[in-house]
Amino acid sequence: MMPVIGKLKKRSEFLRVAATQNKWVTPGLILQAMRRQPESSSNPEELCGSGAIRIGFTVTKKVGNAVIRNRVKRRLRAVAAELLSDHGKAEHDYVLIGRKTTLFRTYDDLKKDLSSALQRVKTDRSRASGQTRHQN
Repeated sequence: MMPVIGKLKKRSEFLRVAATQNKWVTPGLILQAMRRQPESSSNPEELCGSGAIRIGFTVTKKVGNAVIRNRVKRRLRAVAAELLSDHGKAEHDYVLIGRKTTLFRTYDDLKKDLSSALQRVKTDRSRASGQTRHQN
């Protein structure tokens, strides 16, 4: 059974994931992850079903103008749509952050970046030490 994939839409949701300081940096993207507690939200729409995976996308203005940023987000959405249902963990929130190199990396390299990040990012809060990991 494929998990339901929802979207992070509110700034507070993005900040909550970032506050865990649980991320993995690859040449093409940055992945932040957080295990969501089912009782952490009183809004049933926010959970979009038990076991759901939620994802958000962001790209800073440093990457380029609006056209470039939207192109980077489209590339990240395509990679996430292909990999997240198989490699993402249920009841987790993910934030994908685009980088300047995201636009120029091949699609296969972006897939490898996301797959590697999903495998390496710590998603268990008890193990999270708050240190950032880098892959170059």
